[in-house]
Amino acid sequence: MAETLAIYPGSFDPITNGHLDLIERGSRVFDHLIVAVLTNPDKEPLFTVEERVAMLRAVTAHIRNVSVDTFSGLLVDYAMRKGAQIILRGIRAFTDYEYELQMALMNRKLEPHLETVFLMPAESYTYVSSRLVKEIFLHRGSVKELVPPVVDEQLQHKVFSRKS
Repeated sequence: MAETLAIYPGSFDPITNGHLDLIERGSRVFDHLIVAVLTNPDKEPLFTVEERVAMLRAVTAHIRNVSVDTFSGLLVDYAMRKGAQIILRGIRAFTDYEYELQMALMNRKLEPHLETVFLMPAESYTYVSSRLVKEIFLHRGSVKELVPPVVDEQLQHKVFSRKS
């Protein structure tokens, strides 16, 4: 039987414990999981692509069947180049489902052999998003329970070293 290769795409700006939960659970479901950081020149992220990749590699180093990569352009084109059969997406709430369903159907239209699998994060992470983490942190709130320690350290360095 062929190995199942899945791709978990996202901006990961920054990586949250919800992302890490999905990565760990996805690694138990699929033979290999590529965490793929989208490079989008139209967005102004807090962290560079290189910083996000480094943080993802640090927080996934203990998972033998996970690798980290970057891509730009259409996800289906990237998935086909990699030989992936599955796109892994997380759904926290009904609003996520509507958007993710639309994307999954469009991806299926573009590449019928590519399946999308939805996973729900652990209940304790259903409210966590990168956008909220950044907003809380930029208003000097603690995000220690929302992100891995390396990400909290990088947030401290990135934001507070700028203001010095």
